[in-house]
Amino acid sequence: MTRIAFLHTGAVVIPPVAELAGRLIPDAATVNYLDDKIVADLADPDRASSVEIRLEDLVRAAQSAGADAVMLTCSSISGYAAELGSRVGIPVLRIDEAMTDQAVATGSRIAVIATLPTTLAPTLALIAERAALAGAAPEVISEVVDGAFAAVSGGDRPRHDELVGAAIQRLATQADVVVLAQASMASAAASVTVDVPVLTSLEAGITRLRDALAAG
Repeated sequence: MTRIAFLHTGAVVIPPVAELAGRLIPDAATVNYLDDKIVADLADPDRASSVEIRLEDLVRAAQSAGADAVMLTCSSISGYAAELGSRVGIPVLRIDEAMTDQAVATGSRIAVIATLPTTLAPTLALIAERAALAGAAPEVISEVVDGAFAAVSGGDRPRHDELVGAAIQRLATQADVVVLAQASMASAAASVTVDVPVLTSLEAGITRLRDALAAG
């Protein structure tokens, strides 16, 4: 049986990822690895350099446990995927890559919304990377939603969705497509109605993972 390892930086993402993997890749076994200090440590000059080493340790643990592929479920760490896969010798995928490709294909004005600065920068870099591969040069605007991450971390999902939803409505008037930079933001997309697509990473990313596994 195919085994997939999901590497998380927040426990809140584990249930929706498990649900989608069970639905979209029902014949695969899944295992979850969590380091819930990575996002905070990326913003700490004294600890940021430890993140890549810790990620490599987790990817090697997944490999030792028989994983056929690893998926990084946090945009803050997606930039490490290629190097980790090369060093460890196992496919390491980014959950946000498919979403980013959809955004680039949708329009020339992309709005990116995040709840953490450490997630915004890697997402903007990924958009630039995927746009260059597609021969596109979109105009990108972005916003970090103050207070939203603290709300969801404290268990107040409605307040998080209210804050992010307001940002979606505001930026949607200036863009052809809205990108939610973190998987944990997906619930906010359902709370508002706007005239442009609002993209989230989970389903698109796991669908691409399924297709990559099927292709061998």
